Amino acid sequence: MLRKYLDRVKPHFEPGGKLHAFHSVFDGFETFLYTPRSTSASGVHVHDSLDSKRIMIIVVLALLPCLLFGMYNTGYQNFLGAGATEFPFWSLMAYGFLAILPRIVVTYAVGLGIEFIVAQWRKEEIQEGFLVTGILIPLICPIETPLWMLAVATAFSVIFVKEVFGGTGYNIFNVALVTRAFLFFAYPASMSGDKAFISANPICGIGGTVNLGADGISGATPLGQIATHTGGALEIKNIVGDPVSNWDAFIGLIPGSFGETSTLCILIGAALLLAAGIASWRIMVSVFAGGVIAGYIVNIFATATYPASFLSPWQQLIYGGFAFAAVFMATDPVTAARTGAGKYIYGLLVGIIAVIIRVYNNGYPEGAMLAVLLMNAFAPLIDYCVVQVNVNRRLNRVKAKME
Repeated sequence: MLRKYLDRVKPHFEPGGKLHAFHSVFDGFETFLYTPRSTSASGVHVHDSLDSKRIMIIVVLALLPCLLFGMYNTGYQNFLGAGATEFPFWSLMAYGFLAILPRIVVTYAVGLGIEFIVAQWRKEEIQEGFLVTGILIPLICPIETPLWMLAVATAFSVIFVKEVFGGTGYNIFNVALVTRAFLFFAYPASMSGDKAFISANPICGIGGTVNLGADGISGATPLGQIATHTGGALEIKNIVGDPVSNWDAFIGLIPGSFGETSTLCILIGAALLLAAGIASWRIMVSVFAGGVIAGYIVNIFATATYPASFLSPWQQLIYGGFAFAAVFMATDPVTAARTGAGKYIYGLLVGIIAVIIRVYNNGYPEGAMLAVLLMNAFAPLIDYCVVQVNVNRRLNRVKAKME
C-alpha cells in the first residue's frame, strides 16, 4: 500500500510537477524506505541492495546498545545521587529516555534540515551521512549540554565541516567530533565539571534532585577526578563517594558522556560492525594496540605530576571515550586512512596520541577526540606515503629484472 501511494504521488515531484521543488526531499524519503528499482539496461553490472543508506542504518543499530545503556546509566546516576535505595529498571530507562530524546530531536532537526535545504539548492539527492552523525552527537556529549548549544554546534559542523567540502564522502574531519570540539572550546564551562555529566533534576516527575557540589556528592568523571588528583593513593569514586571498580567502569556505571561509558556495549556494537563488514578491524585493533603500548610506557615512567600515568593500560582503554573513539570514530571510512598498511599506522597513532594527550595534559583529561581529529588531517598523507612506498618497491623490482 505504501509503495503504491509513493508511485501515485511521485509524478508531482518530478520535473514539471507541481511539487518539483521538493524532488530531493521526496527522493530522500523514498530511497530511505525502498531500494531503488532502476537497473542498467545493458552491460555486466553487479547490484547490491546494501546501499549507503542501509550501511548507515546498520551503524545506527550498532550504536543502539550504547544508546540504551546510556538511558539506564543516566537514570541510575540521577537516582544514586538523589539518595534512592531502590533502582527500578523501567523508571531508570524512562528517565534516561526523557533526558536524551530532546537532544536527539534537536540534532536531527538541525542537521537534516540543513541537508534538505542544501540538497534542494544544489538539485541533488539528500545525502545519508547524517543518519549516523545525528545519533553520534548526543552520545558523545554530556547529558546536561544545553539544547541551543547542540543546535549551534551541529549547524556549524554540518555547514563548515561537511557541506562546504561537497557533502557526505568529501569531508576531511569527522563531523560529530568537530561538533564536540566546537562545544568544548566555545563553551568550556558548560562542557566540563561536575554538573555537565549528571542529569540532576526530575523529569516529568521521574527521578530526584541531586545537589552536586555538596559533601560526598560529585559528578566528575573518572578522568576528571584523576586530572585533579593532588596526592595520596589514586582512587576513583562514584557520585556518592564509593570506590569504582574496573568492572563498574567496564560495564559503564560511571559518570561520563551519554553513550561512551560502557565498554561492554561498545564492544557489542563493534562485533555487529565487523560481522557486517562495515568497519575496519585493522583500525580497531590498531587503536587498542596503540592505547595499550602507550599506556604501558607511561605507566613505567609514572610520576605524581601526571596522575593519569598511574593508570594501567587496561584502565586507559575502559575510561573516558577511548573505546567509543576506537570503534565508531576512528573507523569512519570517509576520514580514516584507506590503504591496508595505512590503516594500521593510522589506528596505532590514534591510540598512542590519545593516551599521551590524556596523561600529559592535566587541563584536558580526555585525548581521544583530539587524537582522531589530528589523524583525520594526516590520513591522506599516510595513504600517500604507503602508495609511494609500494610504487618505489615495484619500480625497483622492475629495474632488477631488466638488469
